[in-house]
This record gives sequence, C-alpha cells and structure tokens, in this order.
Amino acid sequence: MLRSYLRLVVFALGLLVGVQVPGFIEAYDRHVEARRLEAQEGLQGFRETARRFFSGDMAALVEHYRNSDDAVFQSDAQSIERLVERARILELEWRAMQGPWYARVWHLAFRADRSLIAEVWRSYHFQVLLSPAAIAWGLCCALLLAWLVELAGLLLFRLAGGRRHRSRRRRLA
Repeated sequence: MLRSYLRLVVFALGLLVGVQVPGFIEAYDRHVEARRLEAQEGLQGFRETARRFFSGDMAALVEHYRNSDDAVFQSDAQSIERLVERARILELEWRAMQGPWYARVWHLAFRADRSLIAEVWRSYHFQVLLSPAAIAWGLCCALLLAWLVELAGLLLFRLAGGRRHRSRRRRLA
C-alpha cells in the first residue's frame, strides 16, 4: 500500500515538473525577444553611423574606432564590438525559438545560451498552466518519471538480493 502511494507521489511530482516546461519555454522566448529588441535599440545610433559612412558595415565602424588616435574611440570600439556580438547572439537565439515546439525544446536543452537560461531561471516563477501543451508535457513527464523510478526500484531490488528470496522460496516448496 505504501508503494502505491509512493507511485502516486512520484507521478504527481512528474506532473508538476512537466507542466513547467511550456511556461519556461515561453519565459525564455519572451526574455530573448525583449533582450534582442533592447540590443537593437542600443545599436541603432551606431548602425545609422555605419550606414552613413561605411555602407552599413558595423565591422568597418568598429575598425575605424579601433584605429583612431583618440583613446576614447579605441575604448568605444570594444564596447561597440560587445554590443554587436550580443545582438548577434540574441538574434540567433530568437530565430531558434521561432521553430516548432520540438525544435524549441531541443534548442533549450542542448544549444541555448547558458547565461540566458540562467537569467530566465533566476526570474522564473513556477506556475501551473492548464493549456493542452502543459497538460501533455505534465503527463509525459509524470509517466517517464514514474517509469524511471519503478525501473530503478526494481534494479535496486534485484541487486540487493531479490533473487535470494525467490530461490529460498523454491527450496521451501
């Protein structure tokens, strides 16, 4: 009987974890989009300057700043370069999050920028969504977790001597 309740607890835990997946994906998507728009806004003036003097080539603008005799311009070259790189990374992340749900999950699990994931995780608020996607994720995670725990329990039972009890029963019969 206790084992049945433990199974229910494991299933419920898997369900609660699973319903977080769509919420976290959505939070990551919104975070990336907001940061991307912020980065584009921050570069707008530099892009305009690059468009006017360097045919829109940001690398040429950075190089011009870097080769300047003015130490302030040289310092700004690094700042602009970091802004351009951040905007590029955010654009790539945003594009990756525009795909189908399975591509988004794969990207978040294996290819997403870890610093962005950490930022989202720090500000993420757990929630129980009742959308069809959240319910599906919850059930899948619950079943998977319950199956893995059951499998681990059976493996531990066998390793701990579950076979000896069977052989003892056979000898007694």
